[in-house]
Amino acid sequence: MDLRPYQHQAIDHLLDHPRAAAWLSMGMGKTRSVLVALDTLYLTGELTGPTLIVAPKRVCESVWRQEAIKWGLDHLAPVSILGTPKVRERALKEKAHSYMVNFENLPWLTGKLRTWPFMAVVVDESSRLRGYRLHQGAKQAGALGKVVHQSQRHIQLSGTPAPNGLEGLWGQAWFLDQGDRLGKTYTAFIRRWFRQINCGGHFIKIEPLPHAADEIHKRLSDLCLSIDPRPYFGTREPITVQIPVTLPPDALGLYKRMERDFFAEIGRHEVDAKTAATKSMKLLQMASGAVIHDTATRDWVKVHDAKLDALESLVEESAGVPLIVAYHFKSDLARIKARFAQAVELDDQAVDDWNAGKIPLLLLHPQSAGHGLNLAQGGNILVFYTNTWNLEHRLQTVERIGPVRQAQAGLDRPVYVYDLAATGTLDEVMPERHQSKRAVQDLLLARMQR
Repeated sequence: MDLRPYQHQAIDHLLDHPRAAAWLSMGMGKTRSVLVALDTLYLTGELTGPTLIVAPKRVCESVWRQEAIKWGLDHLAPVSILGTPKVRERALKEKAHSYMVNFENLPWLTGKLRTWPFMAVVVDESSRLRGYRLHQGAKQAGALGKVVHQSQRHIQLSGTPAPNGLEGLWGQAWFLDQGDRLGKTYTAFIRRWFRQINCGGHFIKIEPLPHAADEIHKRLSDLCLSIDPRPYFGTREPITVQIPVTLPPDALGLYKRMERDFFAEIGRHEVDAKTAATKSMKLLQMASGAVIHDTATRDWVKVHDAKLDALESLVEESAGVPLIVAYHFKSDLARIKARFAQAVELDDQAVDDWNAGKIPLLLLHPQSAGHGLNLAQGGNILVFYTNTWNLEHRLQTVERIGPVRQAQAGLDRPVYVYDLAATGTLDEVMPERHQSKRAVQDLLLARMQR
C-alpha cells in the first residue's frame, strides 16, 4: 500500500529535523512513517549505529515488529528488551538496527550501559515525558533525560501531547531542545506563561495567561508537526482503526481447541458448546479474556489478560482524554472495572457526568446505548473491547458520539472508533461481516433517498 500524502509530510519533517515531534492521531500511520524515515537515514549513511525505541509495554511486545514486517522493513524489526534482567541482557547482545524498551525498564537500561550506543531515540507516546524535571520528577523520564542528548536523532510521537493542558509540554520540549524554546527550567516556563491560583488550603491551580497558547505554539512550530486528519478522512464517517491484540500461546491454544472440538479444559473447569452458535459465543468470550464455564450460575474463568493490557495501553496513550469502552459480556465488565478504578458504568447520572467531563472512562453495553442517547459532549473516542455480530447495536453505539452528534453539540472534531481484535480469532472476521451487512443497508437507504 502506498504512503498517504500526510505520511510523506511526516517523513519529510522527521528527515529535515534531527530532533522533531510528530503529533498524529492513533490510526494515522505514525509507526510506518518513522520506520520509513529511519530506513532512509540508514540508506543515506546518516545513521550508522542502532536506534532505541521507547514505548508502552504492549506496544513493545508486538506493534513495532509487526509493522516493520508488514511493510517489508524486516531489517528494522526491533529486538525487544523485555522480561527478566538476564533476558534483557541477552537482547542487548544481539546485533540489530533497532532495539525496543518499555518505559518501566528505562532506569535499568541507562544504568546497565557504560556508554550510550544509540544514534537515534524514538519515543512512542511522548506525553509520558511530560513529568520530566531537571532535578526531580518522573523517574523513567529522568533516566532517559540523562542520555538522550547524546543521540544524533530524537523523534517523539503522540496523538495527545497536552491532554491536561499546556503545562505538560515543557518536559517533552526539553528532550527536543534542552529548553531553548520554552525555558531552561520548568519553573521558568510556568512563571513566563502561567499564573497560579490559590484554590484554598494547599491546592494551587495553574492557568495559562491569555497570550500563552499562541506564543508556545509559535515557539514549537518548527520542531513539532501536527496533522489534521479531517481533510484526509473526512468527518462524515468515524475514523475506524483495528488494534491487533496478540494472545499468549496457551490462550490461543485453548481457543483453537474450542474451535476444533467444541470443548476446552481451563484449569479445573470444562467448557463445552453443544451448537455452532454457542461455540461462536464461547470463542468471542475466550478472545476477550474470560469464558463462562457454568451456564446455570453464569460463572466464568479467566483465559488471558491481553485485551486488558491493550485497553490499558490505549488509556495511557489517550493521556487523560475521555474514552467510552463498549463491552459485551458481564465478565468483560467485571474485569475492566477491576483493572481501571476510574471506570464508570453507564446510567442516567453517568450520562450527565460524562457530558460534563467528570468521567475519564465510561463503560457501556451496546444494548444500553439505544436511540436518542447523546454522549458527544463528553468525548469523541470509542473503544470496542468486545465486538458484536449485531450491526444495529454497533451503529447505534457509534452514533452516540458520532459525527452527527458532534455537529449537533457544536463540536468540529473527528470521531475515532478502535476495535480490539485478538489475532487469529473471530474478532478479525467481524469487520467483514459488518461490511457486508452495511453494504446492503447503505444500498437500501440510497435507493430510498428523495
